[in-house]
Amino acid sequence: MAAGFITSGGGERKDYPGKMTWRMVITCIMAGCGGLIFGYDIGISGGVTSMAPFLQKFFPHVYRREELNSGGTNQYCKFDDAMLTLFTSSLYLAALVASLFASFITRKFGRKPSMVFGGLVFLAGAAVNGFAHNVAMLIIGRILLGVGIGFANQSAPVYLCEVAPAKHRGKLNMLFQLMITVGILSANLINFFSAKMSSGEGWRVSLGCAGIPALIFLIGSLCLPDTPNSLIEREKLTEGKAQLRKFRGVEDVEDEFNDIVLASQAAKQVEKPWSNLLRRKYRPQLVMVVLIPFFQQFTGMNVIMFYAPVLFKTIGFGSNASLASALISGGVNCVATLVSICTVDRLGRRFWFLEGAIQMFICQIVVAICIGVKFGVSGNPGELPVWYAGIVVFAICVYVAGFAWSWGPLGWLVPGEILPLEVRSAGQSVNVSVNMIFTFIIAQCFLRMLCVMKFGLFIFFSVFVFVMALFIHYFLPETKGIPIEDIAEVWKTHPYWKRFVDEDDDAARKSRFSGV
Repeated sequence: MAAGFITSGGGERKDYPGKMTWRMVITCIMAGCGGLIFGYDIGISGGVTSMAPFLQKFFPHVYRREELNSGGTNQYCKFDDAMLTLFTSSLYLAALVASLFASFITRKFGRKPSMVFGGLVFLAGAAVNGFAHNVAMLIIGRILLGVGIGFANQSAPVYLCEVAPAKHRGKLNMLFQLMITVGILSANLINFFSAKMSSGEGWRVSLGCAGIPALIFLIGSLCLPDTPNSLIEREKLTEGKAQLRKFRGVEDVEDEFNDIVLASQAAKQVEKPWSNLLRRKYRPQLVMVVLIPFFQQFTGMNVIMFYAPVLFKTIGFGSNASLASALISGGVNCVATLVSICTVDRLGRRFWFLEGAIQMFICQIVVAICIGVKFGVSGNPGELPVWYAGIVVFAICVYVAGFAWSWGPLGWLVPGEILPLEVRSAGQSVNVSVNMIFTFIIAQCFLRMLCVMKFGLFIFFSVFVFVMALFIHYFLPETKGIPIEDIAEVWKTHPYWKRFVDEDDDAARKSRFSGV
């Protein structure tokens, strides 16, 4: 299956020989398991913090407040506690710092070592949390989990973008997001059953089972070869060409190999990729790797995912019912991601970005109205009818679907695929760092924001969804079907970004299109 791309001339297309091979698919599935550990953690946190035995042991003041509020007083504020939110958010601060170190390791030693290290540290964090006896152990475990996620999220999306052929890069890269949703769904399932354990130790099962996805990712990473791009970048040309042939399933890979070599030579001239990323010609990529993860977090989706049981419990569901509702939304998240995988290389990135934003905007307004009408500003819903709660769950599920086939997978795919090789590791670290710092901020502030802003919190996020739709409409060009080493060409024809592309600095890249 050949993969075409638009040349700098503007109309012709060049095809790289190749086909979809089982080796490539299996390799991408194993690399995508980096999303499994991230998703499991997102899903497990909210479920554990809604379990009474967990709150009694580590956060007794929150437990007492919840019991006091069970009679119908202010539901918005009963989970508002700095230490409880630190339990959730400390992971993302650790991931932010770890991703910066991962950039150096990924570029210097390859994508595989970063993935292996991430799996090992995440496994250690799962063990510490599973055997925790005090809040300090919980936080230490969360920090270790965060380091593992920082390394995995920095290297796995880059790995997928480099291995996948242009024609199928969208669906193969989205395996990372699919694994995130599988991790969330698995965590919701485990939370649902562990919460029913009569021993009251179900939270240990939930936290300790994080070791299962860690082992899957670790073993998978150990079995993976490094990417042809990384091998060539580290001057292992023979090995890089051999891997490229295996991934493409054909012997004739000269054109693609030569393009990667040229990109690698350009990358070697960049001694300081971090400062180089600030150069004018990389302005489009820098803006995208900052604003796409920023907007991804301000959709409010991660709030829904890692606080889903707490949120459903707040709006009137019982403990088991809240976990069941979170399980439903997790299932919708997983299925909707499959829709995007099947269509993104045909419909394109822009279509799903914009469709998803419209869908999320409408649903957030509906949820805000439903909660506002019933809870008002007092936070006392009185008797909450089953049908009314059902409308809220339905609206949240439609919102989750909108995210899952748009900003969820595309938030990892697009930043990873638009970065030139010479700044790819640094750019991906910026992407992960921005993602994690705003995940940390949202996770740390959400329960307080819910207490202060009440139902207006959903309107708050809907404003950002509206703004990000405008951003995508005006500033993101379509990148489907373009080989990863040649995406830089799309900025030269974009009405706004073409002014930032310095043709003189891009002479080396342009020369390889002269014969096309």
